[in-house]
This record gives sequence, structure tokens and C-alpha cells, in this order.
Amino acid sequence: MDRIRFRDIKPYCVVTSLDDLRGPERGVIHLPHWVRWQDDKDVDISDLGGARMAYQALLAEGDEAVQAQLLNRRVLRRLWPQLHLDQRVRDLWEAQFPELSSTDDQLRS
Repeated sequence: MDRIRFRDIKPYCVVTSLDDLRGPERGVIHLPHWVRWQDDKDVDISDLGGARMAYQALLAEGDEAVQAQLLNRRVLRRLWPQLHLDQRVRDLWEAQFPELSSTDDQLRS
């Protein structure tokens, strides 16, 4: 019998349009507890490490509303190749927004 993993059946959310992403480009954002379960939910996205952590959490755990509120299109495109995401999350976002996969391709060239 094949093993079924939660990440293989977990529903992930994807916004309808990258234009919906109206989050800040820098500064501190507050992640909801259901996105980041740790005590420190305030994340400075001006810091590369903080931005990557916040974006990975928002893409994996956030719903469309919180993604639209906290993600920023330009920041997402810049960080995309550096984000450590479940392959299903990456595939879903790249299927909806092919320009994200072209960002990956440009950096690999």
C-alpha cells in the first residue's frame, strides 16, 4: 500500500492575481498565529532571512486574504528562487503565475 502524506493532500491557497498582493515591501509585518505558530510573530521583511521565513510561511499556511494583505508582488518575484517550499506549493503558484517560473529560469542561466 502506498503511503499518503499530509503534505500530498493538504489544501494550499493561491491568490487569483499577483496584483492582489498589496503587502509592504519593507518593514515589520505581523503574521497570524495560524501562519506562524511561534511566539514571535512580528517579522522584519527588510531583512532577507526574515522575508524568506515570512514568505515561506504565508505561501504554505496563509489563505488568500492574508496572502493578499501581507505579500508584495515585487518582493515575491525577487525572493521566489530562494524560497524553500513544498513542491506542490511551488507547482500551484507557478501554474497560476508562469512569470514566477521564468524568474527561476533567469537566475539559473
